[in-house]
Amino acid sequence: MEKQQNTYAQLAMAMLRTGILGYGGGPSVMPLFRYEAVTRYKWLDDDEFGETLAIANALPGPIATKMAAYLGYKLKKTTGAVFAILLHILPSSIAMIALLSLVSVLSHSKIVAGMIAGVMPVVAVMLGQMAYDFGEKTVKGLGKVFGIAMFVISFLLLETIHLHPAIVILIFLAYGSIHFRLVAKWGKNEKKKKRDEAG
Repeated sequence: MEKQQNTYAQLAMAMLRTGILGYGGGPSVMPLFRYEAVTRYKWLDDDEFGETLAIANALPGPIATKMAAYLGYKLKKTTGAVFAILLHILPSSIAMIALLSLVSVLSHSKIVAGMIAGVMPVVAVMLGQMAYDFGEKTVKGLGKVFGIAMFVISFLLLETIHLHPAIVILIFLAYGSIHFRLVAKWGKNEKKKKRDEAG
């Protein structure tokens, strides 16, 4: 019973922190989710977090609430999912209600503009760090040539062709599911070719 209460307390603290400190929309909150789930509480490892993030990106709806729901469900099933979502959105909901009457004043405030400008570099660095970590894992898993090729292809699909991110994720999931089989087959063919040439 104590362990169960402890898990709910940890989940509550993690979701409140991501809800309070998360700034700039869903993707910018992901480094906070990663820190809570992987580094602080070790509910997931980096690979599972990356896979969950990729799948959540492909599904409709806000990414932060999907991640909250997944973490809650993983720890405490349906009750945990509902609990995690409510605690994640609670700080923002309260802040929105409290500040709604001040929107017109705050939108022209130099102090608020300065605060936003001050937070932007922190969010950018956090996103950059997470992207670097995932990029490093990609290069280790696929090799330098395939890894760099995948980065270039995904950039072209997203930024040049303007393909929807969910479609790009599905394409890469499909390729990832057969990558190692193709590499193994190619390796066997190369070895056979060398043997034939030598013999």
